[in-house]
Amino acid sequence: MTDFRALRVKENNDQVELSIDTLTKNDLPEGDVLIKVAYSSLNYKDMLASQTKGGVIRHYPMTPGIDLSGTVEESNSDQFKKGDQVLVTGFGIGVSHPGGLAEYAKVPAEWVVHLPEGLNLESAMVFGTAGFTAALSVAALEEAGMKVTDNPAILVTGATGGVGSVALQILAKAGYQNITALVRKDYQVEVAKNLGAHNILDSKDLGDKKPLGRSQFDYILDTVGGDVAATLLGQLSYDGAMSMCGNAAGIKFEATVFPMILRGNKILGIDSVQVPIEKRPALWNKMAGDWNVTDTTLYNVISLDQVPATIQKLKEGSHLGRTIVKM
Repeated sequence: MTDFRALRVKENNDQVELSIDTLTKNDLPEGDVLIKVAYSSLNYKDMLASQTKGGVIRHYPMTPGIDLSGTVEESNSDQFKKGDQVLVTGFGIGVSHPGGLAEYAKVPAEWVVHLPEGLNLESAMVFGTAGFTAALSVAALEEAGMKVTDNPAILVTGATGGVGSVALQILAKAGYQNITALVRKDYQVEVAKNLGAHNILDSKDLGDKKPLGRSQFDYILDTVGGDVAATLLGQLSYDGAMSMCGNAAGIKFEATVFPMILRGNKILGIDSVQVPIEKRPALWNKMAGDWNVTDTTLYNVISLDQVPATIQKLKEGSHLGRTIVKM
């Protein structure tokens, strides 16, 4: 391999800066598998990684990008050979281990998943970490009792963002017919409907936070956390469940035990980073098959040079759908 380009997050006088640098193979960390990156994607965590005191990166400089797809260039593992198409999400890449916003990446073999049949390198990152998180959320709700045949009332928060937009599509493709999208801005209404929402709830009409409010939803797929999630918890129906995977609306979650002890409600924590590697292929195969929504997913493709400006849009909350980065 020759020199390669990478987005780097650096700390200078307690301020974080972004730059695109030229690196060499010697700049890569230890790892079993060298991957020529084809695509990465932008996620909320990448935005946090680029912010001063964003709470994501501890050691600088760092290459962000919490997911990637590409082709194996070199391998010290008998599980992978040169030319294999693979993907990587989570396990610290882009946070504590140089990530996918670079033309090359080197990672441990136990972080790598073979590209499933039904996806190509581009569509794998149309899903990316956001899609993987959405799929984990839907799977968790179904394990908690959500069934198409029951026609449950489902609410998706952050419905036009990365995770929420994919979740809406997966739910619609799975056959759910009573999906409500929570939105904050007028222009998001039509977007959410096109993604699969049957009903729209404006965040201004969410109502006051009560220990136990009127039952409105059987299941909630929450992507934002904070007071939004706390308010919605009191609106779950008996034996309902809420999955939680994000904190865009804040990390504090103030509620009472009433929904759990009086309505039997369940809170399902969703972590996409440390999911055991043994469990990942089965979910990716489902995403490549029955839950494959990449042909209708709202996304755009940018270059590495366009990443800083797009991260700013993420910070401003004006970003829609998925953005993938072509190397």
